[in-house]
Amino acid sequence: MRLTKFEHAALLLEQSGKKLFVDPGSFTTPITEASETVAVVITHQHADHWTPDQLNRILEASPNAVIYGPQGVVEAASDFAITRVDPGDTVEVGPFTLRFFGGVHALIHSSIPLIDNVGVLINDVLYYPGDSFAVPEGVDVDMLAVPAGAPWMKVGEAMDYVLEVKPKRAFPTHEMVLSVAGKNLSNDRLGWATAQGGGEYFALQPGDTLDL
Repeated sequence: MRLTKFEHAALLLEQSGKKLFVDPGSFTTPITEASETVAVVITHQHADHWTPDQLNRILEASPNAVIYGPQGVVEAASDFAITRVDPGDTVEVGPFTLRFFGGVHALIHSSIPLIDNVGVLINDVLYYPGDSFAVPEGVDVDMLAVPAGAPWMKVGEAMDYVLEVKPKRAFPTHEMVLSVAGKNLSNDRLGWATAQGGGEYFALQPGDTLDL
């Protein structure tokens, strides 16, 4: 399975000639190569994780692609056919097995209501928690997409998350809100945390690929 990192929280997974997109949102350049897409996972309803334009581009190239998301996404993206998923669900779509975890977006501020959020484990290899630090209980995580910057977190919390999950490998996501200096600092700290569990950290940039 091949991973391509896009800007911010968007990911592309490719397996056996088929594609799976995760969280193609407003901070991500327009998705233009979307043929053979079998599915899209949207972890939650915030615009930096999905937009109508991004979904329309994907569906134009792959009209049979299935879009998965929690109830909040079903409601927010009501113009699209969203297949609801909840923590504990497992879905088989094309060459991809998707297992869902979590349930709630991390707290931004007490004045902002909490919303639905799911983490997703793809082919028992890559785990991406969306906007949360949800630990996939009972899973030995091979590759962790770790949030690196957001209004709902500080880098010390991300470090603690990596220390708890102990992934074999990790890379940063959700980092478009950081300056270049902020990204470098975050990569240093998350790399240290990954190494404490014997793992390897990859400071992937948009457009970088990695075979998983």
